[in-house]
Amino acid sequence: MKRVYLAQNPADAHLLRGILENAGIPAAVHGDFLWSARGELPLTVDTSPSVWVLNETHYENALEIVAAFVSEAGAGLPSGEAWTCKHCGETNEGQFTECWRCGFPRKIPEG
Repeated sequence: MKRVYLAQNPADAHLLRGILENAGIPAAVHGDFLWSARGELPLTVDTSPSVWVLNETHYENALEIVAAFVSEAGAGLPSGEAWTCKHCGETNEGQFTECWRCGFPRKIPEG
């Protein structure tokens, strides 16, 4: 098992875990139950929610997906523009960062 992402909160961690699993990469979230104890526990790498790949052979692919996830999360995607999934061709509403049908992540146009 290898950590691929240190999350801001449990929801962030579980969202990424779902994206990884939809891409065929088994993953787990650790530290999400410790979130309710913040204030009592120091917020460190060991107590923050994190995402781990279960099989180290998926590590490199998972890092690519994490990079896209982080890039999209910080890009301020427009919520009103529909987009078409490059994997299955489904049209998705603008607020979705992954396809509602197949779970494939939305790609941000370069530039």
